[in-house]
This record gives sequence, C-alpha cells and structure tokens, in this order.
Amino acid sequence: MTVTLVTKSCIPCRGGIPPLTREQAERFLAETPGWSLIADGTKIERAFRFANFREALDFVVKVGNLVEAEFHHPAIEFGWGYCRVELQTKKINGLHENDFIVAAKINAL
Repeated sequence: MTVTLVTKSCIPCRGGIPPLTREQAERFLAETPGWSLIADGTKIERAFRFANFREALDFVVKVGNLVEAEFHHPAIEFGWGYCRVELQTKKINGLHENDFIVAAKINAL
C-alpha cells in the first residue's frame, strides 16, 4: 500500500538540510492538485474561492487549526470570497516534504 501525503505528519525541520530541488518539488505537486511552485521553486501556493467572507473566514480557521496541529505555519491572505495560502520551510529557505504534507491536508479540508 502506498503512503499518501495526507496520511503523514510533519516532522519538525531543524535546518541544516538542503531544500527540495525543483524536480523533487514537481513530483510532490502531483499529489497536491491546485498548488503551484512560486519564487523560483522555493515556495508553493494555492488560491481558494468562496461565495462570501464568512466561508473564507471559516476556511481560514480550519487551516489555522490544522497547521497548528502540524507545527507548520503558512502565510495566509484572505478577504471577501478568497483565501491564498503560501507554504515554505523557513529554516531551509525552500521546500520540504512537510510543505506538501500540509498542502495535501489543506486540500482534504
């Protein structure tokens, strides 16, 4: 049985390791539909659309609870009818498997 990202948990990154290469990140993107590489492949982001402010806010609260449980904290921007989430592992100034684990779990919300 294949282990999917959504079934994994984030393992704290203490730094001192290289970030994922663009090729490695692109492989993880296959498991996180809707997410895109940005910032020369050092971050991923996804925009979500909602019918109104309340739905966007409710989604942000769910994302906030999820990321607190995973100890992995994205940049979140939201307003009336939208939310944009950006992930990067700051300790390595790039992407780590943890970013894709959180992205997969956000997709599952």
